[in-house]
Amino acid sequence: MAYETLDYAVEDGILTLTLNRPAALNSFTVTMAEELIAAYERASADDDVAAIVVTGAGRAFCAGMDLSAGGDGARGVDHRGSNVFGLDESLHPTPADLRDRFEDPEIVAGVRDTGGRVSLAVYACTKPVIGAINGAAVGIGATMTLPMDIRIASENARIGFVFGRLGIVPEAASSWFLPRIVGISRALEWVYTADILSAREALDGGLLRSVVPADALLDTAYGLARRFVDHHSPVATALMRQMMWRNSAAPHPVEAHRVDSLAMFHTSVADGKEGVAAFLDKRPPQFRGRASELPEVF
Repeated sequence: MAYETLDYAVEDGILTLTLNRPAALNSFTVTMAEELIAAYERASADDDVAAIVVTGAGRAFCAGMDLSAGGDGARGVDHRGSNVFGLDESLHPTPADLRDRFEDPEIVAGVRDTGGRVSLAVYACTKPVIGAINGAAVGIGATMTLPMDIRIASENARIGFVFGRLGIVPEAASSWFLPRIVGISRALEWVYTADILSAREALDGGLLRSVVPADALLDTAYGLARRFVDHHSPVATALMRQMMWRNSAAPHPVEAHRVDSLAMFHTSVADGKEGVAAFLDKRPPQFRGRASELPEVF
């Protein structure tokens, strides 16, 4: 599959997904949104992909939405009233529309936030996702990293939740993700001030796992990805990812108990048997489960 805005490369089980509009600092467009959604869905279905590292081409990770007059921010939207964010200004959406018409093509194309659709695709992904933030990550460039499991940044990275400067609100479901990562007070401070954070400030705030020299960024991300997946069951890894994200937001721990019970049952009668045998034999396990064929536990 060919992409206009991304580079999709798999080597030794690791997908490097590169935002690839370097001349525009990898600024985000509707085309990029659609391609990211397709790429995450493709990776989930591809058993040759064990983990994903996301980075940017050139000196930026993603400088936010492409707001240039000649950009393709609204590209791919057929409504005559679409604006730079790809939203159809001729519509008058209500909360009921987002409940009852959520998958209606008119609502999907003209009302639903494109960044949020990308975040939901990351959330639904069955593979570990590591953000390797190589430079500026502003606006959607910052919020698209929040559903990723781990964020590592170059010393050159700058991160900003700058929506208040534009008179808009944080998007990409970031009001769900960001407080869970850094806490409600810090999340509010960052979106209220709309400051550009240094990599060190983002690290101190809990957004990043680590900050490394620019020339060590991808090697660090790949090394971590290998630790996540080498000699690990892809089925157990996929279930763990979904269990952590979903169960942490459940209203009562009994909901996690229900899911844990089903997941433990299904893994114990499958890859779990090989894992126990390998442990007793003191050898590396040879797991045969496929992340594209997960048991139903939710």
